[in-house]
Amino acid sequence: MKVAIISVSEKGYDLSLSLKEKLDLDSTIIKTDLYHKNVKKYFPILFYEYDAIIAIMASGILVRSIAPLIESKVTDPAVLNIDDNGNFVISLLSGHLGGANRLTQKVASLIGATPVITTSTDVNKKLGIDVLAKDLYLSIDNTKEILFFNKCILEGKKISLTVNPNRDFSYLFRYLNDNTLETDISVSYSTKVNNNEIVACVDGHELILSERKIVAGMGCRRGKECINIYNALESSVKELNIDISRINELTSAEIKKDEKGMLELSEKLNIPINFVDLEKLELFESNDIQKSEFVKSKFGIYGVCEPSALIMAGFDSKLIYKKTSYSGVTIAIAVSK
Repeated sequence: MKVAIISVSEKGYDLSLSLKEKLDLDSTIIKTDLYHKNVKKYFPILFYEYDAIIAIMASGILVRSIAPLIESKVTDPAVLNIDDNGNFVISLLSGHLGGANRLTQKVASLIGATPVITTSTDVNKKLGIDVLAKDLYLSIDNTKEILFFNKCILEGKKISLTVNPNRDFSYLFRYLNDNTLETDISVSYSTKVNNNEIVACVDGHELILSERKIVAGMGCRRGKECINIYNALESSVKELNIDISRINELTSAEIKKDEKGMLELSEKLNIPINFVDLEKLELFESNDIQKSEFVKSKFGIYGVCEPSALIMAGFDSKLIYKKTSYSGVTIAIAVSK
């Protein structure tokens, strides 16, 4: 998640500096940029350049600033509102698909504030269908149906999920076991459903939830054992709150194609691994990747795990877990659009 923090007062700016320091330590926060004052100039830019905006200012200023920019719950960024004293963190816009509710909980915990969340499913301890999709990195084919599904969930109606029996959906069952709260959900099997889809039904209405491709990019010192790489990957997906079985593909640079630990990990997890040509890595450009001069001097490329993950996840993919080191192993995770 790329986050912009914007403030208008000096006290608010001081709070933004402190919050940025904390967010920068979080591997799921790809970058955090600060903006101060001049809200009329900045908001039209921030709204389209960032996944989340944290506005430290009066709610009136914030609402008037973003009102002309709001388009859809599918495309609008997460917007959080914090008072100058850091007493409250309010999830204002895109609570579910944009991730504002989860970010609100995280930010409130970091600064010792009270989180304020008002979405109906959350306050009634129900699992919204859009929350399930967001948490598991699934796209929704007909977002207009979200409101109907969540209304049915609030009314206590059973949601039926159907999956293909030939695909390992361990990640779905573990998620439901941990997160169904008071929502009534059943799961059945059908070979008519595509391997990468989950079909949700209620009262004759249907939603198709399709897996977005998640790719784990890896780097390691020569000779790292499978267990070391596995532990690093497991730690990474735990921070993302997804099961390791949700990973669709493993990847690294072609210089690692004979790395025994990586090959064994692919076999152990039954997840395919592909290696990216050095030429592609050398030509790849992204403002979101961390560049290493050491790697550049040794292999002629600025990085391995981040660019590999982004390349294999496809055009317009984005990082959801920045390069993080674990005792000689580096992990980065990207997801397709």
